[in-house]
Amino acid sequence: MREIKNNGFVWIDIAKPSRDEMKKLAERFPFHELNLEDCLSKIQIPKIDRYEDHVFVIINFPTLEKERIPRSSQLAVFIGSGYLVTIHQGELKPIAEIFQQCTQSDKARQELMGKSAGFLFHSIIDALTDDLLNLARKIVGNIEDIEDLVFDEQQNAAGKISYIRRQITVLRRIAIPLKKTLGEISTKDIRRFSEEDLILYFDDVNDHIDKVLDTLEESRETIEIYKDTDYLHGTERSNKILAILTIIFTLSMPVTIMSSLYGMNIDIPAIEDESLKFLGRYTTFIVIVIGSSAGAVGMALYFHKIKWI
Repeated sequence: MREIKNNGFVWIDIAKPSRDEMKKLAERFPFHELNLEDCLSKIQIPKIDRYEDHVFVIINFPTLEKERIPRSSQLAVFIGSGYLVTIHQGELKPIAEIFQQCTQSDKARQELMGKSAGFLFHSIIDALTDDLLNLARKIVGNIEDIEDLVFDEQQNAAGKISYIRRQITVLRRIAIPLKKTLGEISTKDIRRFSEEDLILYFDDVNDHIDKVLDTLEESRETIEIYKDTDYLHGTERSNKILAILTIIFTLSMPVTIMSSLYGMNIDIPAIEDESLKFLGRYTTFIVIVIGSSAGAVGMALYFHKIKWI
């Protein structure tokens, strides 16, 4: 639990909360026990609970894990007159950076905390939304990087395509509820805890979320095209391999037939006749090779004529 004060206004930030910290908050603020319980949960749908003296909000933002895949991280906020409490499970770097600015700089602390709880809430949400927009733009860059790989028929980009599709899905699950929740907060709740009109500020945040959604929608359409293209190239490669193997098997049929005929364990009429050994002791072998080769060459020429080869 970290706390910073400015002219009677207090901001409390809790990363990875524990039950002991929730008990301390309950002793200090009139928060409902169910809301405090929600703060301990890692998976909650976005919601807004309104009370006479404060508002409780749960929203989700992305955080990057070690494998560089975005994960949904819950942010719980208590907004009241003279205080703001932020509680988050994951490492939301923008919040840590803003808190550090307020700690180290009197000017930054006065600008961010000297107006109202609503303004500080907007500053935090704006920073988190910008981070979300940067993640969406990185996805666009990743798509551009694999474009040449996708249209190279000798390469397989299925793994990278699946990775990007997963990123897009995670961010869309975050951005769509976020737009709805922030739109409701900005029109119904922020005015209670801000002396100035913050509608324009939150409209700017909503514009950024719209850009995120547009970027993700375009990326999803593009990656679906690349997925289909990679699938077609993979199917074509498989068909070529099967065609080559089929031709090889077909051309080997004369050899199989000749060798099977002469490899029988019973006598075949005229084969033992000395008059048929006109090429010496290897006459049978030579006849097999010539007959098999002639059959294979004839079939190859016919396949070429009908444009199979």
